[in-house]
Amino acid sequence: MKLKLAIQLCKNMGVRYVSYRVKHEFEKRSGILKRRHPLDFKLGSQFFLSQWKEAVCKNYAILDPTLNIERKESEELKMKAERILAGDIPFFNAEWISLGKNYNWITNPSNGYLYDINKHWSEIPDLSVEAGDIKYVWEKSRFSWVLTLIRYDHHYNNDLAEFVLSEIDSWIEHNPINRGPNWRCSQEISLRIFNWYFALVYYQNHPALTENRWNRIVKVIYASLHHVYNHIDFSRIAVRNNHAITETLFLTLSEFLFPFIPETKLWSRRGRKWFEREIDYQVYDDGTFLQFSMNYHRVVVQLLTLGISISEHAGAPFSKTVYERAYKSLDFLYQCLQEENGWLPNYGSNDGALFFPWSDTNYRDYRPQLNSLHILLTGESLYDSDLYKEEAAWWNIPKSETYSFPIMKKFYGIKEYSTGGYTIIRDGSCFTLLRCGSHKDRPAQADNLHMDVWVDGKNILRDSGTYKYNTDSHHLDYFMGTVSHNTVLVDGKSQMLRGGRFIWYYWTQKVSSKIAETESEYVFNGNIKAYQFLSSNARLIRSVRKLKGEKVWIVTDEVVNLDGFKKEQIWHINDLQIEFIAKENDILVSKTRGMSYNSDYYGVINDGESISFSFDKKIETKIIVK
Repeated sequence: MKLKLAIQLCKNMGVRYVSYRVKHEFEKRSGILKRRHPLDFKLGSQFFLSQWKEAVCKNYAILDPTLNIERKESEELKMKAERILAGDIPFFNAEWISLGKNYNWITNPSNGYLYDINKHWSEIPDLSVEAGDIKYVWEKSRFSWVLTLIRYDHHYNNDLAEFVLSEIDSWIEHNPINRGPNWRCSQEISLRIFNWYFALVYYQNHPALTENRWNRIVKVIYASLHHVYNHIDFSRIAVRNNHAITETLFLTLSEFLFPFIPETKLWSRRGRKWFEREIDYQVYDDGTFLQFSMNYHRVVVQLLTLGISISEHAGAPFSKTVYERAYKSLDFLYQCLQEENGWLPNYGSNDGALFFPWSDTNYRDYRPQLNSLHILLTGESLYDSDLYKEEAAWWNIPKSETYSFPIMKKFYGIKEYSTGGYTIIRDGSCFTLLRCGSHKDRPAQADNLHMDVWVDGKNILRDSGTYKYNTDSHHLDYFMGTVSHNTVLVDGKSQMLRGGRFIWYYWTQKVSSKIAETESEYVFNGNIKAYQFLSSNARLIRSVRKLKGEKVWIVTDEVVNLDGFKKEQIWHINDLQIEFIAKENDILVSKTRGMSYNSDYYGVINDGESISFSFDKKIETKIIVK
């Protein structure tokens, strides 16, 4: 069995991945990584503050403090800023945790675990039962909260320079180069320096930004770039998701953000080649994204907005493919967005990431981020409210002079994004999302044929979310597994066989999908290979008919070549005003009420309700929203 699964892993992930993982493990155990990323890191040259100001702030400045952004007081912004100044941090854009004013940056606030700062970063595991979820340590060190203070400084005419720069000083003091958990992840390193950069530009002329302070900061900036460049293959080969896009963009922009560092010419040239390659590979030709996650797709949207904007300012635009994939990404996410609140289905992995929070909107509201990219690509705003336009103003986003795209319009009817394997139906106040896809890239959740339903901006039939990446096996099996989605469960198991924390065997694959429209209905038909570890000939077939102008869906599920196994059609509900009428062979099937978890935000879990119907081979369920 182990040999069979090993062959499965090699087949799924490819020789390049497996070879690199072997190489990386050897480098870690042999000490090569320690030598490549030394603890006694030395800065070869001295880089003066005046060099940076002259080279950057006059030429490629974003976040220009002289911009005419109207000052507007906001109770939400005031509340957030005052809590941050008091020592609280919004974890994963949802839950506030008090760290105090003297936090040491290396204690996990969820369990009190103190990391050993004397250890080289390669000796720090990402996943550890004792240490808990390392993301809780990374969250403050990402410095996204600094953007809230910058906005508060501006809108309330405060002076927070000393506070912000002292926090950077504190981080440097408690996190020696290449030691401890905060040097473990190259994406976290990249994001930290991006957010430091925004703070440095905003406070560039403040007396608090002294030459001594700059010397400490620039050494960490240089070491961060060195780290990311010399460990870039890990994200490009072993991880290959939004991490790789973040890190290659960081290298790409290094020549514009820190041009006084001689090595950035090489790092930027290679970073650009890698970044364009990652966008071409990871964002599919229909605008969907290889991580099959709405939130991670928004992460890419913000990175594309930042990257294209700076490259346009610098007169060094990206390839046409980058612009085209950016626009198609915008289309996919915008068509899935609910205008009542800006929310999208909580589909796919959702770790609470919003790297650059430039607005007071709810984390689940995608309008500010989609609007910024839309302004960049079309020159027009999707929304009139300043609430959704402020992000674009802070980033000093220009209209692209390289490529121009049509203004986005909301689509009504039925539409298929065939490469990613999504179908959407927008009919009046009703929105339906269906997944029927193949996997050439690693899936995170066993959720094929999931169906999400929204009415009047409310998520009636929902995805349960993600909760945490490092938690007990019960919650991991639930949130990553099939049971947390609106699809079919066989034998109480997931559609794919669970391996390690982020590994699945026997990936589900689309056999066929088809959409149609009649005078009275929108119709979807999907057929997938699933439960291949139970039978190599197993198939799940789902048909959905959405009655036009009515809040009615008729769903037919058929399981083929899995006789003798228990089958359940599962629905996770957010509204009790739903009627289910299920039949098998024209005989009514009674429903079973069950407990369901719901995680709208990373690290936050609530009890919910599910309804399931047991059947033998084929079931038809009529869903009526009252």
